[in-house]
Amino acid sequence: FGFSTPHTSCGTTSNLPTLCEEKTPVSTASDRPRSSGPFCPRLVRQPCTMAEAAPAKAPAAEPTPQATRPTRPDENAFKEELAKAEKAHKASMDKLSAIKAKIDIAMPSKNKDQPSPTQKRRQELIAQANEIRQKQAGGKNARTSKLDQIKRLDEQVRSRIAEQKTAKAKVPFKSAEDIDHQIESLDKQVNSGTMKLVDEKKALSDISSLRKMRKNFGQFDDSQKQIDDLRAKIKDIKDSMDDPEQKAMSEQYNKIQAELDTIKAEQDEAYKGLSSLKDERSKLQAEQQEKYTAIRKLKDDYYGQKKAFQAYERDVRDKQRERKKAEHEQYQRERKKAVAERVLAEASDPAYLEEIRRANSLLQFLDPTHKTEKGPLMADSGLSAQAQRTVDDSALKGTKLLRKEDREDEYLPAVKKGKKGKKGGAAPSSKLFNCPPSVVEDCALIGVEPPMSGDDVPGVIEKVRAKLDHWKSDQEAQTQRNIEKAKKEIEKLDKEESNGVNGSDKVDEVAAGVKDASIAEKQES
Repeated sequence: FGFSTPHTSCGTTSNLPTLCEEKTPVSTASDRPRSSGPFCPRLVRQPCTMAEAAPAKAPAAEPTPQATRPTRPDENAFKEELAKAEKAHKASMDKLSAIKAKIDIAMPSKNKDQPSPTQKRRQELIAQANEIRQKQAGGKNARTSKLDQIKRLDEQVRSRIAEQKTAKAKVPFKSAEDIDHQIESLDKQVNSGTMKLVDEKKALSDISSLRKMRKNFGQFDDSQKQIDDLRAKIKDIKDSMDDPEQKAMSEQYNKIQAELDTIKAEQDEAYKGLSSLKDERSKLQAEQQEKYTAIRKLKDDYYGQKKAFQAYERDVRDKQRERKKAEHEQYQRERKKAVAERVLAEASDPAYLEEIRRANSLLQFLDPTHKTEKGPLMADSGLSAQAQRTVDDSALKGTKLLRKEDREDEYLPAVKKGKKGKKGGAAPSSKLFNCPPSVVEDCALIGVEPPMSGDDVPGVIEKVRAKLDHWKSDQEAQTQRNIEKAKKEIEKLDKEESNGVNGSDKVDEVAAGVKDASIAEKQES
C-alpha cells in the first residue's frame, strides 16, 4: 500500500514488494523486542524466486473418465458407401419408373387433366396428324383436276401410238432409209437397159409406189412428235403435283401413323400382362424402399457418431475451460490474500522510518556532533556518518601548516582570465560551500530547502530537527492510522471479491492509491 519501510540491513527505502517476497514469521510476540506504541506483529520478508512466491496452483482436475470414448467417423468411407447406396437406389428407381410407364400404357389415366406420359404423347401425335390432313385437304381439288388432265392426255397418247403402229404394220419397210435404198436399186436396173419391157414397166410402177410410201413416212415422224409433246405435258403436270412441302407432310404423316401404331401395339401387349406388371411394381417398390432405408440408416449412423464425437470434444473443452477458470480464480484469491498480508505487514511497520533516517543523515552531515538514537528497530548498519577524528598535535614539532580556509588573508587564488575580447579578470568569489547531491536529494525528500552557503546551515538544522521531533512524536499514531487504512482496504477487496469482481488489477490500483495518500500525508506533515 505504499508505506515507506526501511530494510534493517542497509536502511534503504522499500516500496511495494512484488509477489516474489515470501512472508515467514520468524519470532513470536514474547521474544521479539517491542517498540513504543501498539504495533501489529512484524513479518520478516526474505528474497525468493517467482516460483516460490507465486501462489500454489490448484491441482489440475482430471476429466471424468467416460465408459466409451466415441470414435471419429471416417468421412471418406462414409462418402464411398453413400455413393454405392445412392447408385443402387437410382437403379431401383429407374426400374420402378419403367414398370409404372408400362402400367400407364395399359391403363390410361382416368383424370383427363393429368394424363400419363404415353397418353399425352398419343394425343400430341393425333393432333399433328389431324393438322396434316387439314393442310392436305386444301390442295385436294387442284390435285384432282390435274389427275384428270393427266388421264385425258394419257389416253390421247395411247390412241396415237395405236394408230401409228397400225399404219406402220401396213408398210413393209421399217424406215424411210430402207425405202430410199429400194428406189435407188430399181432406178439402177431400169437405167441399165437390160430389163424386159414388161419388167421395166413394173419397176417404174414400184418406184412410183415407193415414193408415195416415202411421203407417208414423214407423217409417221409428225405423229411421233405429237406423241412426245403429249408425254412432255403429262410430265410437267406430274412435276407440278410433286410439291416438296406436300411431300414432307406426307412423310411426316406416315411417321406419325407408324408411331401411333407402335403405341397401340404396346398398349395391347401391356394389357395382356397387366397383373404381372402390377406384381413386379409392388416388388420394385419394396426394393426401392429398402434401398432408401439403407441410405437413411447410413446417414443417421454417420451423423450420429459425428455428433457424439463433437459433443465429447466439446465436453472435454468445457471441462478444461472450467478447470482453468477455477485455477485462475484460486490463483487470484491466493494472490489477493498474499497482497493483503503484505499490505498489512507493511502497514504495521513504524511510520516515518525513511524520513527519520534521512533527517538523521542530514543532521550528521550538517552537524557532526549529532548523535543518532539507537532503537530496537534502527540497528546501526555501520554506514552512518561519524564525527571527524581529532588529532593530538601536542607531540608534533615545527611549523603548523594551516588549511586554505584558515589562511584566507594570505591565500590569493589565481586570477581567472576572461573571455577573448573582454578585459578584466573573474569576480572575486565568496566563501565556498560544498553540498553533495545526496544531501540535496535528502532535503527534497523531507521537504526542506538545501543550504546554499554555510550561513544557511543553522536554519536548515533547526527545520530538520523540528520535523524529526514531529515524526517521532507522531510515529505511533501514524502507524496506527496506516494499519486502520490497510484493514479498510482489505475489507473493501474482500467485499468486491464476494460480489464477483475480478480484483487482480484492483489490488494494484488500491495499493497505488494508498501509497499516494500516505506519501501525500507525510509530505503535508
